[in-house]
Amino acid sequence: MERYLILHCAPTLAGIKTANLFTYTFMSEEDLKDSLSLANKILNPKGVYAQALLIRNNKALIYVYRKSLLTADLMRKGAKELLGLYGYHGDSLDNLIFWLKVRLDINEGFPHEVGLFLGYPLADVIEFIKNEGKNSKCTGCWKVYTDECEALKIFAKYRKCKDIYTRLFFQGRSVGRLTIVA
Repeated sequence: MERYLILHCAPTLAGIKTANLFTYTFMSEEDLKDSLSLANKILNPKGVYAQALLIRNNKALIYVYRKSLLTADLMRKGAKELLGLYGYHGDSLDNLIFWLKVRLDINEGFPHEVGLFLGYPLADVIEFIKNEGKNSKCTGCWKVYTDECEALKIFAKYRKCKDIYTRLFFQGRSVGRLTIVA
């Protein structure tokens, strides 16, 4: 699990991104539970949380997020309204994540509003939905429809962070040491 956290969530661990998602293959649900429990024991004191959003065929969609950043992102003007259009109810973070799980479970693909849960710019999430994923200016961590220049800077920052964290991890630095306190 630690290797997955480094390879897929370095910007979140570093405190420069709200959240990340990755697919984790496990042997048994008990193994998954143990892996998440250990990860949360390390991450939670630093304001980072990990949970399975969807489990199917010994694969779990793991969501790693910074509670403080996610709360701020989802309570922004416009974000709450967009989530309301897709059936999200309530203001608590746990409730909103519950509705994301429901939407993931009932959809064949990813619900488009998932970008809000990953810290993507609201305007890009809205334009992605309007354009049905087409006509973007560029693609990196997300499809960019608005400020391409700023997005490219962010993508480079995330890549550099991942490169540094990967190098440090493989040199023996633990996930706990690499995770910045919120």
